Amino acid sequence: MSLSKKSTIIVENLRKKQMRESISAGKRLDERSLDETRSLEIELDVIKKANGSAWVKLGNTEVVAGVKVETGEPFEGLENSGALIITAEVLPIASPHIEPGPPDEETIELARVVDRGVRESEMLDLSKLVLIPGKIVYTIFVDCSVLNVDGNLLDATSYAVVSALASCKLPVFEIKDDKVIDTGKTQEPPITTIPVSVTTVKIGDNLLLDPNAEEEACMDARLTITTNSKGSIVAMQKGLKGYFTLDEVKGTADKARIKGEEIRLKLREWIGTGK
Repeated sequence: MSLSKKSTIIVENLRKKQMRESISAGKRLDERSLDETRSLEIELDVIKKANGSAWVKLGNTEVVAGVKVETGEPFEGLENSGALIITAEVLPIASPHIEPGPPDEETIELARVVDRGVRESEMLDLSKLVLIPGKIVYTIFVDCSVLNVDGNLLDATSYAVVSALASCKLPVFEIKDDKVIDTGKTQEPPITTIPVSVTTVKIGDNLLLDPNAEEEACMDARLTITTNSKGSIVAMQKGLKGYFTLDEVKGTADKARIKGEEIRLKLREWIGTGK
């Protein structure tokens, strides 16, 4: 299923006007400050048959991510690295504004942005997931399902993926007579860092963190910045036709580092990793 080509929520013109006026005064209709994110909840191991899984609720947006580990051939040009594949879908129950059909541009972008943040941060040391160089490697699939849409799918999905990966148990495989043998044992994933994405939207001349669905229907531009545990920016994605000034980008980057570390501390509490 795909998100509607229209706004993910229909906001009447009067409501939009009210929202813009409120935001211009430094207030949001849900009573948050402009730099305030919504409540975050995480539950691990929600899919018993998966190697790892996580349910995330950011405000009223809900996403579940499941990890499945197999073996296969490495990607071309990456013969000495394990393979990581992240996919995303929006379930029919997630919103009444979903149209049937293949994934649309928004859903494809969702998976790509989340994948880029995880991959560019080098969260997983993929070089340690090689069984036979150039022939057999670990292949890690992370499938994300959006259960409820209420804004900021990018961050909610990213937190679900990171939590599922960091808490998963990798099966221990051995090679005997050129065959892959599952020993029945498990091991911790080779986690090097905890990437955190922070999304900012621009409505008029105002910048807001973690937009809900109504705010997204009014936004002029969007900027998602992912940082690693050292606070370094590892990925950035702009959306929509609006623009950010250079000073706004710098300010947004600073906020992404600060808010990212706050969220990272929460993720560590649930995940139980010091990375």
